[in-house]
Amino acid sequence: MTNASKSGLVRDLAVFSLLRLGVVVVLTAAIVAIGKVTIEIPLLVAALFAVVIALPLSMVLFAPLRRRINERIAEVDEARRTQKQDLRARLSGGND
Repeated sequence: MTNASKSGLVRDLAVFSLLRLGVVVVLTAAIVAIGKVTIEIPLLVAALFAVVIALPLSMVLFAPLRRRINERIAEVDEARRTQKQDLRARLSGGND
């Protein structure tokens, strides 16, 4: 695993987090706007509803990005596992 791959993972995680936060903000604004027309909805209540709605919505909307993040996490885990095995082999005196 190279530093470029790790930085790609960090970048993808940051983008995914910002996108999910953006969905929450947009949904909160939409709920508050709808509340202005019908009944007054407090901002905190609107934000809580938006968080609940955003979770499944973001899983569907951002599925390709989420899959790419999962693949990169698996790559990082595999690289760590390989490094750990190499270190154990060197510590035990093996020349593998």
